Amino acid sequence: MPGPDISQYRDLDPVTRILMGPGPSDVPPRVLRAMAAPTLGHLDPDFLVIMSETQQLLRDVFQTESALTIPVSGTGSAGMEACFVNLIEPGDQVAVVVNGVFGTRMVDCAGRLGAEIIQIDAEWGRAVQPDAVEKALKGRQPKIFAVVHAETSTGVCQPLTDIVKLVKDAGALMMLDCVTSLGGVEVTLDAWGIDAAFSGTQKCLSCPPGLAPLSFNEKAVAKLNARTSKVPSWYLDLTMVGDYWGSARKYHHTAPVNMIYALRESLRVILEEGLEARFARHQRNSEALIAGLEAMGLKMLVPVEERLASLNTVLIPEGADDATTRKALLKQFGLEIGAGLGPLAGKMWRVGLQGHSSSERNIVLFLTALETVLGAQGVKVWPGGVAAAEAVFAQAR
Repeated sequence: MPGPDISQYRDLDPVTRILMGPGPSDVPPRVLRAMAAPTLGHLDPDFLVIMSETQQLLRDVFQTESALTIPVSGTGSAGMEACFVNLIEPGDQVAVVVNGVFGTRMVDCAGRLGAEIIQIDAEWGRAVQPDAVEKALKGRQPKIFAVVHAETSTGVCQPLTDIVKLVKDAGALMMLDCVTSLGGVEVTLDAWGIDAAFSGTQKCLSCPPGLAPLSFNEKAVAKLNARTSKVPSWYLDLTMVGDYWGSARKYHHTAPVNMIYALRESLRVILEEGLEARFARHQRNSEALIAGLEAMGLKMLVPVEERLASLNTVLIPEGADDATTRKALLKQFGLEIGAGLGPLAGKMWRVGLQGHSSSERNIVLFLTALETVLGAQGVKVWPGGVAAAEAVFAQAR
């Protein structure tokens, strides 16, 4: 019997894109080179050293001293599920803020585990206010309080100081989704009093998707160790995975060795730049992008004080077609942006400025390309978007 005709499968040669959507972001060449290094066994002594280095680099970027700080095998959603399956037991009260798609996912995840959900709703495109949290928690003692720090579906960055105090007063553990903030905007777990947090490699860390950085402090570990039932997920059970990443180095599952190489290198890139410098770059670039968009006559979804520097949401102007615009940007300029989700679908675009993608070059290209594409649809935009952005950059030089 003749074998399959493999001539139909061409050599893999993906087109080059500029990734300015909600993720993944562009990956620095040195991170890709690291991922191409020879594969070691997951218990090889040399790889165990790399694991330890990666853990310490993660602690530095999370700004935490917590021992259980590891990359979970899987994307950011695996990090979310790992936090919930390890910390929730059936019947536990769990408070969740919902002001976008990823808050709704946390509700779904916690509900599947038998939690009693206290859902705290806020308008999509706005942060939840402390008084809403205080009202929802009054007379209740949830085990977990979960909130999205950087809501990827709306571009909202949630202020945390007042909310963390309310959560601590209620005796709950504070869980943070920082998938779109870690490595791009300030995340400092210990100083903020965050008990459990998860992220993803493909956003501001500018590493390919496939790992979910996670951190549990001593209080979260104590909650895990005090469980009266088994963790319902074998693969994500941190009582076992933690033994592999801990001093015992006890085999659990085969680690994605080359992805860990890539994460280690991406964390080195971040720390070489410096956290404060990196946060300032993301903030400056967001301000330049917004200045350009507003000079063109476009409007942003999120109020200034609640905007997320790594993910900017712009309202679609009258006369512009959502899909037509995004397809033209991709086809003519090789530039990807994201569509709106849920109730915001067709109403706004999500423009990512994450990690390696957050650059003056990309912003100037995007503003020029958007003006061209909208003009082709007969949408009137004001000239001067690039000049307005450049004025922001000039002030920072």
